[in-house]
Amino acid sequence: MDPKLKAYFESTLKEVSIDCVIFGFHEGELKVLLLKWKGTEGWSLPGGKIYLEESVNDAAVRILQERTGLKEIFLQQFYTFGGNDRYKNMDKAALFRKLEWAFGADFYDEKYMKRHVSLGYMALVEFEQVVATPDWYTDECMWCEISAIPELLFDHNEMVEVALKALRRQLSYQPIGYNLLPEKFTMPELQRLYETILGKQLDRRNFQKLMLSYDILEKLPEKRTGGAFKAPFLYRFDKEKYDRAMREEILFAI
Repeated sequence: MDPKLKAYFESTLKEVSIDCVIFGFHEGELKVLLLKWKGTEGWSLPGGKIYLEESVNDAAVRILQERTGLKEIFLQQFYTFGGNDRYKNMDKAALFRKLEWAFGADFYDEKYMKRHVSLGYMALVEFEQVVATPDWYTDECMWCEISAIPELLFDHNEMVEVALKALRRQLSYQPIGYNLLPEKFTMPELQRLYETILGKQLDRRNFQKLMLSYDILEKLPEKRTGGAFKAPFLYRFDKEKYDRAMREEILFAI
């Protein structure tokens, strides 16, 4: 095995890892960041090991920074994945032997590939600010629409499903949007974000009335111009009020 990779494994918790479902909203679609493994056609979620001197949350922040280039990320743990056959959708031996050319002839070693638990973290990022960067095992990044996600390696399809359910539940008690939309946005753009996450259409008037009632939006004197229809006003989140709503988990009856 490559000495640097071996040192990396030996400096981490070998049976605990972190996997991240990174959501980005772009052109009216909710997307997830995927990575393609070297020497294979297999795609997975971003992830990594936990260094021995790190806390779990510090490791998650580091991994997200390495993959996205962002320092301030909305990040929360949403589930622990510990099934006794997390490789059931793949030929584990075949996959890792395909990686021997990149990592050394003994990469597929049972002492490194024991069953392990993965802590699932969910991140919400502004799509345009992300500089997607592969990790040790991968050489390509791709943003994929939720509806078009292929069969992923390991149990990562299940992770995306569980993360999306967690995000939908969150809409009932916390605001969503600060990390997914640009600084200035229109009410229809905000509504489209909620509809995409929930997978259903919402009444325009009721949605606007409800969002304004939470007192987390600031209406700007500017309008979105250049469209075919009447130019809508722009809004932005009041960061102080938004953060307070996040802390207090105000009921959001969307």
